[in-house]
Amino acid sequence: MLKNVEAVLFDLDGSLVDSMWIWQEIDVEYLQKFGITLPENLQTEIEGMSFTETAVYFKEKFQIPDSLEKIKSDWNRMAWDKYSHQVPLKNGALEFITYCHENNIRLGIATSNSRELVENVIQVHGIRDYFDSIVTGCDVAKGKPSPDIYLETARRCYTAPDKCLVFEDIIPGILAGKAAGMKVCAVDDDYSSQQKEEKKKLSDFFIKDYFDIVSKL
Repeated sequence: MLKNVEAVLFDLDGSLVDSMWIWQEIDVEYLQKFGITLPENLQTEIEGMSFTETAVYFKEKFQIPDSLEKIKSDWNRMAWDKYSHQVPLKNGALEFITYCHENNIRLGIATSNSRELVENVIQVHGIRDYFDSIVTGCDVAKGKPSPDIYLETARRCYTAPDKCLVFEDIIPGILAGKAAGMKVCAVDDDYSSQQKEEKKKLSDFFIKDYFDIVSKL
């Protein structure tokens, strides 16, 4: 898997940290403030969208009166405590990140989440200094499944796309990595368990967790 790889790029939620469950809780709580019940298909509708794109979607679909900045600020505030105290790294992630760092493989994060929450969670886990690049969906023109975010993360890691390995847990992210010309490893996650077989077909590799890799190093 790591042959000819010079940079490893991670999606954050569901790929590097176990946090996908948080956002459904936040969406339920947030919409309840406006007397709105969470639609069943909402999580599927917003998969891959950047933080800003999701705020635009909420404002337009649910006629939220608040500004986009207030919507995003409210989400950050609601998520902050959960990310600080309830979001663990994926099993084996720390060991894998440490291996890459010690073997001069550059590390990047390409996430649809907000920069504030990314910086918060990786600081909490003591891995901030391991990463050469952090790019959010708000830093590029188009969110996943467009390749923009992975191409930009690779650029900031000073690495050619074909020398990058991407870790992703959702289909739009896998498609984004492949569209960028990178190798992609799908990560198992309870949130997307119903898409497991499709994830395997679309990606180059599939892992249950990072111990699948660490055990073979």
